[in-house]
Amino acid sequence: MSTTVTPDTRAEVTLDTDTVDTIAVLEAQAESHGRPTRAKLTWTQEDDGEWIANYGGYFGGSIDKRDGRYVASDTFGLVVGDFDSLELAQAQLADQLHVMLPSVIRPVA
Repeated sequence: MSTTVTPDTRAEVTLDTDTVDTIAVLEAQAESHGRPTRAKLTWTQEDDGEWIANYGGYFGGSIDKRDGRYVASDTFGLVVGDFDSLELAQAQLADQLHVMLPSVIRPVA
């Protein structure tokens, strides 16, 4: 009688933040055909020059006006970008949230 032994070839892998972000974006794009619409995104102006995003009931980030430019930061406080207008900053943050928070996405009534 013979027994086949298969060695365990699993390895532990450590990924940097950029790689994890890239994987999340690729997975979101690959699954986008069957996904529901984006979660509801609302904005609240907290102070003069500061807007807070609510994405599907969760803190989605903020936009701060600095020296005539609009700086968008995501849920984790990471800067998404620096924009010429509030509308561009809001649109870019919305796109980022849609990819970053797929578990929040659900049909919008």
